Amino acid sequence: MAPEFANSDEPVLLVEEMEHVRLITLNRPRQLNVISSNMVSLLAENLEKWEKDDKAELVIIKGSGRAFSAGGDLKMFYDGRKSKDSCLEVVYRMYWLCHHIHSYKKTQVALVHGISMGGGASLMVPMKFSVVTEKTVFSTPEASIGFHTDCGFSYMLSHLPGHLGEFLALTGARLTGKELVAAGLATHFVPLEKLSDLEKRLVSLNSGDANAVKAAIEEFSVTVQPDEESVLNKQSTIDECFSKDTVAEIINSFEAEAKKEGNGWIGPVLKGLKRSSPTGLRITLRSIREGRKQTLAEALKKEFRLTINILRSTISEDVYEGIRALTIDKDNAPKWNPPTLDEVDDEKIDLVFKPFVEDLELKIQENEELRWDGKYECSAYPSFKATD
Repeated sequence: MAPEFANSDEPVLLVEEMEHVRLITLNRPRQLNVISSNMVSLLAENLEKWEKDDKAELVIIKGSGRAFSAGGDLKMFYDGRKSKDSCLEVVYRMYWLCHHIHSYKKTQVALVHGISMGGGASLMVPMKFSVVTEKTVFSTPEASIGFHTDCGFSYMLSHLPGHLGEFLALTGARLTGKELVAAGLATHFVPLEKLSDLEKRLVSLNSGDANAVKAAIEEFSVTVQPDEESVLNKQSTIDECFSKDTVAEIINSFEAEAKKEGNGWIGPVLKGLKRSSPTGLRITLRSIREGRKQTLAEALKKEFRLTINILRSTISEDVYEGIRALTIDKDNAPKWNPPTLDEVDDEKIDLVFKPFVEDLELKIQENEELRWDGKYECSAYPSFKATD
């Protein structure tokens, strides 16, 4: 992959090594630190190196500018739509990396301000310590553009209380820093004005001892509760609606609840849900439901199949239409195909979930001694690419 730069002379990832501390800065501020192919490769390379280095004890990750990370690079996906599997390598590397972030052997701290969405949030939620602020905004809006909840979130969201996972995945609803802590998607809330001081404190700590790191964070953190109008305080309504078997039944139930007194918050959420890709919604609901019964590795392998099939337009080109409407033409008027939930064929949904032949599955090593095996370059895919 060709080198990528944040601007004419800045690398997409900044790395600092300071005695026992390793600091990563996602460095595409103008693009809200969206995740590029080179960024994924550099993250994996450094994390593997540090896990095997006895001197490296504490890994800190943050974003430059006003965002942590807005997720995957949608323009990269869109620009590759006419080339066969142009984004397969970066997808493979990212999902493989997600498993290693979850199971990383060194203490990790994410310092998260601003937007942390989709794949970007996969660099926050699994960390031993994830620190958020009053400016942090989280969401998983992929279904709205014809995609699905990925980077391990079909597993993570499915394990939230009740049916909150289905609600967040299908609606793309946003959570604040306070809500992230309350939901268990972040560990600490630190006011933004203290975040840089916390970073300096962690660097000066010069240790990966989890108890010491936790104590250092708690010197700056404050106890917070969700606001009264938070969706987290609407759990009974969410569970009532989002426990239904199908997306259509969920929407019908949500519409009925919207008519009840005190449920004015539902209207805008419902409007967004109805504007989303029917195919994306169907795939996402099934994926979240399957995630409850899967291991993280199984969920990531499933997500890999879904993403590759979606990018190949196996059953629909909705993802490219969704990206076009959101980020290319910016008309916010996608034309979904099929246009309604009723027209989404069950057999076609089954098709995108169908396992690949074994050689073409995402390779995740469950054997701890071999945990860094299974890289893209060791899979069957490069040989296919060479013969194309």
